[in-house]
Order: sequence, then C-alpha cells, then structure tokens
Amino acid sequence: MLSFEEAREALGEIADSLPREIYASLNGGVILLPRSKRHPKGRGIYILGEYHHEPVGFGRYITLYYGSFRRVFGDDIPDGKLIAELGATLRHELIHHIESLAGDVTLELKDEYDMEGYLRE
Repeated sequence: MLSFEEAREALGEIADSLPREIYASLNGGVILLPRSKRHPKGRGIYILGEYHHEPVGFGRYITLYYGSFRRVFGDDIPDGKLIAELGATLRHELIHHIESLAGDVTLELKDEYDMEGYLRE
C-alpha cells in the first residue's frame, strides 16, 4: 500500500490532471488527512471523502481520509487500485462542488438514498 506521503503525491498528480476550471471557487483546495473518519450512522462505515461548503470560515474545500482508504481497502491493496480509488473519490467530491455552485443537490440526494439502502440491508 502507498504510504501517506506517496498517496498525497498521487492525489496531487490526479488533481493536476483535471481541468483547472473545475476548481473555480474551491478556495480551500483538496486536503488528504492521515486519519480515518467513520460515518455518523455507524455500522462500520468509513467516509473516504467529503465536500465542505462553509459560508463562514474555510469556504469550499474537499477532504479525503487516507486512514479510511486503509480501513476500507486494507493494507494489501495494489498501489494502482488505491490511486484509482483516490481519483474516483476526488471526482465524486468535485461533482458535489460543481453541483453546489449550480444550486443542485442531485448527487447529495443520491448519496443519501444509497446510504439509506445500505443501512436497511
């Protein structure tokens, strides 16, 4: 598994490969934290990434949790698979960002629907 520093570097390369326009108004950027984060509804669910929109304070930014990737995918995940998961999570959170700018909550509602379905299982 990639170390935290290697994952941070890979995430930076992924972010740099996307069109600059996608980051408009994302004034807090993209942050990779070493810790994990559990979903508040429990059941062993880990949050891989979050889009934040705070009218006061830090503004708009994306957080990914390296520790959550380790918990979800394990230490034996091939480097390429982890990089692909980091990229997929970043793109997912960027969609939240773009939708937020447009006043759209489609992905947010889909995420809630998917979580409700998971919790019913």
